Amino acid sequence: MAENVESNDHDTQDNPMRSILKRRKKEEESEENPVKSVLKKPRTLSQDDKEVTTPQPRSILRKKSDNANENSKVTPKVETGETVKTSPVKIKTERTSDSSPPKKASEETRSSKAAAPKAADDDDDYGPNFTKLKWMVCLMIQMHLTGMDVESEPKVADAGAEAVQDPKVDRSRSCPYLDTINRSVLDFDFEKLCSVSLSHINVYACLVCGKYFQGRGKLSHAYTHSVLDSHHVFLNLLTQKFYCLPDNYQIIDSSLDDIIYVLNPTFSNEHIASLDSSSKLSRAYDGTTYLPGIVGLNNIKENDYCNVILQALSHVTPLRNFFLQEDNYKKIKRPPGDQMFLTVQRFGELLRKLWNPRNFKAHVSPHEMLQAVVLCSKKKFQITEQGDALEFMSWFLNALHLAMNGTKKLNSTIVNKTFRGKMRVYTRKVLPIDLKEEEKEKLLLTDEYLEHAEEIPWLYLTCDLPPPPLYPDELQENIIPQVPFASLLTKFNGVSEKEYKTHKDSQLKRFQITRLPNFLIIFIKRFTKNYFIKEKNPTIVNFPIKNIDFGDLLAPEHRVLHRNTTYDLMANIVHDGEPERGKGTYRVHVLHKGTQKWYEMQDLHVTDILPQMIPLSESYIQIFELRKDIPNPVYGKDPVELSGTLPESMEVGKTADT
Repeated sequence: MAENVESNDHDTQDNPMRSILKRRKKEEESEENPVKSVLKKPRTLSQDDKEVTTPQPRSILRKKSDNANENSKVTPKVETGETVKTSPVKIKTERTSDSSPPKKASEETRSSKAAAPKAADDDDDYGPNFTKLKWMVCLMIQMHLTGMDVESEPKVADAGAEAVQDPKVDRSRSCPYLDTINRSVLDFDFEKLCSVSLSHINVYACLVCGKYFQGRGKLSHAYTHSVLDSHHVFLNLLTQKFYCLPDNYQIIDSSLDDIIYVLNPTFSNEHIASLDSSSKLSRAYDGTTYLPGIVGLNNIKENDYCNVILQALSHVTPLRNFFLQEDNYKKIKRPPGDQMFLTVQRFGELLRKLWNPRNFKAHVSPHEMLQAVVLCSKKKFQITEQGDALEFMSWFLNALHLAMNGTKKLNSTIVNKTFRGKMRVYTRKVLPIDLKEEEKEKLLLTDEYLEHAEEIPWLYLTCDLPPPPLYPDELQENIIPQVPFASLLTKFNGVSEKEYKTHKDSQLKRFQITRLPNFLIIFIKRFTKNYFIKEKNPTIVNFPIKNIDFGDLLAPEHRVLHRNTTYDLMANIVHDGEPERGKGTYRVHVLHKGTQKWYEMQDLHVTDILPQMIPLSESYIQIFELRKDIPNPVYGKDPVELSGTLPESMEVGKTADT
């Protein structure tokens, strides 16, 4: 034993610099990798460190080494008498009254590394890179076994203390690209299709340039666009969630709520109730001011005949209030593969955009609405060809009624509740002219020539204009004829008869209104067709704007059943120009109830107009609203007292609901 110690002392004295360098190198490594140094079991000091650090006699060294071996087998006790538990991660401490304070963890680690086998020191022959790589592999394995996160700082084991891990930074709430969003280019009115693949599945809107792209994976068009053009913020148009590409994490920020509201505006019951009384102007993102509801519609090509109908219907209060809340029609069940319900969804979206008080621009494009019209009408109404406004209105209201599972009952849908009225039609066949009087009297007794009555529902009333003069006046100028509005309504008083000719025979019909709706639509027939051309009647109708009593058209027994019969004009659709398709234009006059002002809208052009100028135009379709503040003076009275006797027409024929 003495010979071995002497040989070791001889080696240390021969090359003391080598041992010092090794010790310093391992001190640096222990400081760089505190986890590995702490996790190793403490060992006694090596012979080299003892000789270099504290030169003491060999007998004292032997005693210390023997004491260290004995203490390693027994659990050490602290001065307080408590027993310290040992674990592979925590450091063992020893304190006695005779000894010095416990050594630091780095000194014990240094001693354990110095006592390692000589094979570990041979790694220096491969260079410092090999040693670093080996320590990194060991650290990764230890981190995997202990569950430590690679991105977090290493856990330092300490006696009686737990390792603390720094929280990971949440990038979804601190996106650095929010300032690149350009709200002036955002337009959610067009069809939600990818601009590259033309697919409507999983479409994202780039909030920097406003274009639509599909997907957000590494091979998707949105991902490619984000890499090539450095546009990073995208919005999923279906889920209404924001994402940052190509990093592909969701963005959560309350400053983006205005974009969500423009994409899908929502209205509360309090907001809807205040629409007809509010005169507050709204400011668009570009600084222009507008009134919600008084917003221009974009004319894509020749769709002005659709725009005027949509603008007029958007101011019908019950219809507007119903479609402003999606919950009113969202749960309607339709058979699979049905396309007609698309008109209901698109019309609701259009009305919410027209009445949006926080829009980014002061106009709306009805592109999605018109796409649904072309699809559901089987291309009867086109965007590229001008059509008739009345034909579109009639088809559109009936399409809404049927798409919402409407029936013949008046309370089945909101369309019937708002516009549907009833009338009784009396029909009798015209006798041939060449017959004798006796033969005519015999034919009048047959059922074929008796007058029959039939009660039918209606959406609008058609008024016929008198024919215009064929020749100019004495001054060689064409006279524009005028006709009072009351003379047009005499068609529905139940007395006037009109002849309708067919290829077989002729019939005389008279009309008696039995039920007035809340909103009354009047159609003034201006266009006539013959075998050669289509002509337009330029006759001007002189009509009042307020306080029109339609109760005179009702029979006494029906008039006493109506609580209100007075109407006010709320929309007036005008046709200007030639009767041929593409040569004329449509415009609409609408009353804004909040300001009590009239506005003229023709596509994107919106201007205010004096109410005195409205009757001077060539009116084509008019919508009147029932006034519930003016009562019917004969409501609830006995009809016999009003007319004396019932009209003879009530006793003839049978009634049938259709």
